[in-house]
Parts: sequence; structure tokens; C-alpha cells
Amino acid sequence: MSTTAIKSNFHKLIDKIENENLLKQFYQALLSSTRKKGELWNSLTKEEQEDLLLSYEESFDETNHIPYDEVKKKY
Repeated sequence: MSTTAIKSNFHKLIDKIENENLLKQFYQALLSSTRKKGELWNSLTKEEQEDLLLSYEESFDETNHIPYDEVKKKY
């Protein structure tokens, strides 16, 4: 399938979607895939970056893990 055909089919598919949340999800996914390396990180504030790094470090400590069954019950 050619690039032109893919774009055309994609536009048709998007036009058929009535669910606004689904459209937003697709939009965010496509937007994220077109960002340059480091762009998302650089868009965060220093505090957000520090929080993210702290969360990453804390994720290695198993005492911070929540059992899957608990998460499953909540959601």
C-alpha cells in the first residue's frame, strides 16, 4: 500500500470515529511519536523531572510495589 493510500485510509478511519476520548488517545499517541528525542523531558519542570527520577529510583525497592490483585481490585 502506498503512502498516499495509507494516509487516505487513515483519514477515512478518523472521520468515522465518534468517540472523543478515543480520538484524543490517537492524537496523543501520534503526537508523542513525532516528538524529537528529549523533547518530552525538556518540557517538564525541574520539579517534575526530579519527581520522575525519584519515582524511578523508588521503583527498584520491592517494598514500594503494590500487588497485582490490589491494583486489579481498585481498577
